[in-house]
Order: sequence, then C-alpha cells, then structure tokens
Amino acid sequence: MIYGAMKFSIGGGLKLAFRPWVEGLENIPAQGPAILASNHLSFSDSFFLPAVLDRKVTFIAKSEYFTGSGVKGKLTAAFFKGVGQLPVDRSGARGAGEAAIKAGIAVVESGGLFGIYPEGTRSPDGRLYRGKPGGLARVALATGAPVIPVAMIDTEKIQPPGQVVPKLMRPGIRIGKPLDFSRYHGMDGDRFILRSVTDEVMYEIMKLSGQEYVDIYATAAKRQIADEAKHRAEAEKNAGAQKNTGGESGTRG
Repeated sequence: MIYGAMKFSIGGGLKLAFRPWVEGLENIPAQGPAILASNHLSFSDSFFLPAVLDRKVTFIAKSEYFTGSGVKGKLTAAFFKGVGQLPVDRSGARGAGEAAIKAGIAVVESGGLFGIYPEGTRSPDGRLYRGKPGGLARVALATGAPVIPVAMIDTEKIQPPGQVVPKLMRPGIRIGKPLDFSRYHGMDGDRFILRSVTDEVMYEIMKLSGQEYVDIYATAAKRQIADEAKHRAEAEKNAGAQKNTGGESGTRG
C-alpha cells in the first residue's frame, strides 16, 4: 500500500515533470522473478526506473537511512521503505556484501524484481566502469533468475554535484532483452564464472547506454579523481606561496 501511494505521488510527479522516455518495456516480465542490472549515473536512478514500471522494484540501501532519530529520521525511513528500498548494514565490507546478496536472493525467490547496480557506486564522470562480480552474479546463479540489462540515459545531467535545483530535461531508459545464465546455476562459488557473467552483463549495458567503458572499478576511479584534485590544490597553493615570497623579496630589494 505504501509503495503504491509513493509510486503514485513521486513516480507520477517525476513522469509529469521530466517526461522520461523508455525503450524495451516489453522485456520486463509481467510476473515472476527477475534481476534488473543497471548502470548508475545519479541518485535519481532508483526513482526514475521504478516510476516507469508497473511492477515494484526493490533496491538495496544503506541501513542508516532507516535508523535515523527524530521526525526527520522517521520521515526518511518511511520514504525509503515506501519507494522499495531494502536496508542493508554496510558497516563491514564483507558482511555488507553478504547481507546484500542474501537480501537480493530473498527478493528474487519471493518472485519479485531485484534492482542492482553492478558498478557498486555512481559513475564519477558519466563513463561505465567495471562491474563487481559479487552481488549481481551470485544472486543470478543462486536463483537462476534472468538478468535484464538496463541503461539510464542522461540522469546525471538533471542534478550534477553542487546543483541545488534540478534541470528539467528528459532522461531516458533502455531495457534490454533478458539474459539467461541458468547454464551456470549453482556455480556461484566459482570466481571465474562470476567474472564472466558480470562482464557479459556489463557489455550489454554498454551497448544499451553508449557509454565509454573503463576497465577499472568506479571506487578506484573516484580515489584517483580525489587524489588528482588534492595534488592540484597543493600545487596551486605552493605556486601561490612561491609567488608571494618572490613578491616580498622584490619589494625588499
């Protein structure tokens, strides 16, 4: 009931304001389990995709969103529950991964749609990064459910980092044909199979999205970008200090 109300209010508002275009809706099964594997460009991806589907999609969200105190905390928890987010404790990397996998398997085995971002985090620059082989592939091989590749288009342009007011523009969603990995069913302990399955899904997402593919993890790319920004800031600071020192020396002379 809560999901339906939230979908009607938030989903309806998003469709009315942004008018997202969609291709491949016929690839979403009317019933039965499936895994939706999408690229990840924006925080809004988890809202635009459910808004255009008739069925509920369950994504993973960090448990902090569900445990806040006070009025704001309770409203935040109600919001994330209402839009189909599932809380997972991410306090420990390995424990968080296992919790997410178990949660995904539970959603799929109950006959639902499980949404996952194989990159593990949002793209820092709009490019498509290497998929992590843990969650997506393990849920797919443990359940035998089909994997449906999804490409979000231009969602990162709606509200770039630092921009408060969203830009009214039409994002897009391309939904590919289901991928069948039943031939590997039960082989979720084989890391080579997990990598192969993940890479096949990422290739299909790349074809749908048209993004440039980068064969490193997005988390590593974010670290590189942060380090480069830090080094630039330090270089500018040092250059400024040297300039000031030079100016002071010239004045004394």
